[in-house]
Amino acid sequence: MSLQNHLVELERRHKALEQQLHDAKHHPAADALQMAELKRKKLALRDEIEKLRMKERPETIH
Repeated sequence: MSLQNHLVELERRHKALEQQLHDAKHHPAADALQMAELKRKKLALRDEIEKLRMKERPETIH
């Protein structure tokens, strides 16, 4: 899998977690533990996406 394809897949998974969180927030029986786990996974994906983007476009030092 190319780096770009991997990024697209991670972004898709991040968006899906975002939707799950949105749905959980608006559900009367939302479980705080489940929401915390979804947030943790979403943040981990965001961090991985950012790390891969930095590899894709490394900043040059002058």
